[in-house]
Amino acid sequence: MSKPKEETLAVRISRALADRIIAGEIEPGSRLRQDHVAEEFGASHVPVREAFRRLEAQGLAVSEPRRGVRVASFNLAEVKEVAEMRAALEVLALRHAAPNLTSAILDEAEAATKAGDESRDVRSWEEANRRFHHLILAPCGMPRLLASIDDLHAASARFLFAAWRADWEARTDHDHRAILAALRARQVDAACSTLAGHVQWIGRRPVSASGGKVREAFAIVG
Repeated sequence: MSKPKEETLAVRISRALADRIIAGEIEPGSRLRQDHVAEEFGASHVPVREAFRRLEAQGLAVSEPRRGVRVASFNLAEVKEVAEMRAALEVLALRHAAPNLTSAILDEAEAATKAGDESRDVRSWEEANRRFHHLILAPCGMPRLLASIDDLHAASARFLFAAWRADWEARTDHDHRAILAALRARQVDAACSTLAGHVQWIGRRPVSASGGKVREAFAIVG
């Protein structure tokens, strides 16, 4: 297999595994077995090792001496770190995006909020929530900043799916509506203040873990 093909396969494998980890299909602490992954994707060990390195770079996996590669665990401190980073970066993006936000964009963001309010499962809510944030931030025109925010949203999604795989209840997002109202009124400081508080709200709930145990999970619900 040529090097370009190996690199392309490594990207495909890392993306597939990342999606499963973020969705909570592979639990924190689970071992990623090189042989099993290679067999599943019909690959040699070379692209699988590269895929594992990519997961480590994303903070989704850790390599441990004599124990192999495992799905990275996370704790409350890490959830808080992501929340604070999101607050800082999203406020920066919104300040730059605000002059470029049109009524049409804000109408789309409002539709995304309504879709989130009507969601009956956590995955559809997360998709609607992410769309809202993307719509109001993308006009900042700062691709590196937006890429960093996208990575943080992926981390937020992982926390969320770990805590709310089931028992999701529809909710009305008053913060989104307050942000939109402020943006329509050109009150950028108010919109930024609401956004900063919104993405730093951390929910907690008990969830079932392997072996019949119950653990406390934390998630950014914004």
